[in-house]
Amino acid sequence: MFSKALSVATVAFAASAVVNAQTFTACDPTKKTCPADPAFGQSVNCDFTKGPCDIFTVAGGTKLDYKNNGAIFSINSEHNAPTIATGKYIFFGKVEVEVQAAPGAGIITSTVLQSDDLDEIDWEWVGSDNKQVQTNYFTKGDTTTYDRGAFHSVDSPTTSFHTYTVEWTSKAVTWMINGKTVRTLSSDAVKGKFPQSPMQIKLGTWCAGGKNSPEGTRIWAGGFTDFSKAPFNAFYKSISIVDYAGKDSPAKGGVKEYVYGDRSGSWESIKVVAGTSSSDGGDNKDKDKSSSAGPSAKPSGSGDAKSDSPNNKAAATGAGSDAPSSTGMKTASGTTDGAAATDAPSSTGASSTGKPTSTGVVSGASSMGSVGVVGLLMAGAGVVLAQVL
Repeated sequence: MFSKALSVATVAFAASAVVNAQTFTACDPTKKTCPADPAFGQSVNCDFTKGPCDIFTVAGGTKLDYKNNGAIFSINSEHNAPTIATGKYIFFGKVEVEVQAAPGAGIITSTVLQSDDLDEIDWEWVGSDNKQVQTNYFTKGDTTTYDRGAFHSVDSPTTSFHTYTVEWTSKAVTWMINGKTVRTLSSDAVKGKFPQSPMQIKLGTWCAGGKNSPEGTRIWAGGFTDFSKAPFNAFYKSISIVDYAGKDSPAKGGVKEYVYGDRSGSWESIKVVAGTSSSDGGDNKDKDKSSSAGPSAKPSGSGDAKSDSPNNKAAATGAGSDAPSSTGMKTASGTTDGAAATDAPSSTGASSTGKPTSTGVVSGASSMGSVGVVGLLMAGAGVVLAQVL
């Protein structure tokens, strides 16, 4: 038992070394003046069974098919990380996705909300675990502790569809499965360590079980991926996004963008600018039932798949040449229903070297961060240590 614990501690140390200084953003408003965040300012809905949805940008190297069961995020090699991200932001709100996660050891499916200053709220599914889902959150890219993650029971998430919801206000983050609350994080309980700045939404899958994946991440993800069983498919059937525009109830339109008023990143300092938001109402347009974006020729930090997305800030992880890793599951004060507080990582991406990052940045993809889905990992560290001890 001691030898097992020791080996796990070694994995944890190695994983933690990788994580340091690996949170990225194209422009961090807490450090310098950045472009305004274009706002949704209203509610939008996407039915992926009808095809692509214009509110999302496809990351470089990503190819999606659309069938009766929705958008298909497919992994055939450890270098695949299909990802889409919204060009617009919500400033508090509600995000609801209907998804069937991808099965398979080492395969991660993730839904990530992430801000320019690296606040983050996550759902993550490990393909080898068909009994539960993980939740996580981060503030300002802080990966100095690994106590914010939690597990939640769910029936067959890799073989059946479920509806997963995040409602985020200035007072709390609430995670729900099929309408039932499974976890609540109170802003008062964490005293400022609370995600509170405008966020994009990112959907994706990635491989944490490749031969080049960090050991701690691979252990957390269930081991090496057997690609003789590929493809590993996740299905996103629909998504509903409701922007609260800095309040604690749905906005009714008339919001153009969000501007950081100072370097604090606090929600009280962020200005809601009135006006007309650019189109993209979220309706599925008549298109071929497939979408793709070739690998970007731009350096890391600029790899948006569309040049006409608002502020060119939409592309997330998922460049075809590098798979993302996780953001480091962490659980803090708050309440969880049937959730085990653990140190499991969340998926947000990997660097071009294959090392996990806390935001999901990959070479050729936007340095905005996650899908990410979600950061790394002491990953295996905390999870396995808890299991061993």
